[in-house]
Amino acid sequence: MTGESTSRGPEGGSAPLHVTVHPPTPKGARRVRVNGEPLGLAHNLSDIAEFLRRAGLEIDAAEVAEATWIDWRGMGPGSWDREARG
Repeated sequence: MTGESTSRGPEGGSAPLHVTVHPPTPKGARRVRVNGEPLGLAHNLSDIAEFLRRAGLEIDAAEVAEATWIDWRGMGPGSWDREARG
């Protein structure tokens, strides 16, 4: 996983996006960063899709889990509970 994608900006140009989703916090939220900038705490895939939309990348929540260019740290898109790391 490279964690990079290309987004279409308002002028129609393209810019690489480096998306990182960190392991869950003790309460089950995951920090999301795009190009190193923190976007917030996601509690589910829909939150990540919304953060990416705000960053200029249109993606459906169902596609987030399948996106190979998202760098899922510690655990994959199906894990939102720190205890699930086992």
